[in-house]
Amino acid sequence: MTNNALIAQKSPYAVELQKGETYYWCACGRSKDQPFCDGSHNGTGLEPLAFTAEETATAWLCGCKQSANPPFCDGSHKDL
Repeated sequence: MTNNALIAQKSPYAVELQKGETYYWCACGRSKDQPFCDGSHNGTGLEPLAFTAEETATAWLCGCKQSANPPFCDGSHKDL
C-alpha cells in the first residue's frame, strides 16, 4: 500500500465542465480516465476529490497531482 500520488502528466488537463455537475478528480494519478477517477485508487489510501462546477467553462485540472489548489492547476508541474 502506498500513499504517494503518481504524476499522471507534467501539465494540466483542459476539460469542459458543465455548471452544477459533480466531478471526481483523480488524486492518486493511477486512473486511466485522467484527470477523472476510474477507481484505480483502491488500496492506495488516497481518495478522489469530488467537486461541483461553478460555471460551464474550460477548466485546467492538475495532472501532476502536486497542486496546492486541487483539482485545479497552480503551476506546480513547472517545478518537477
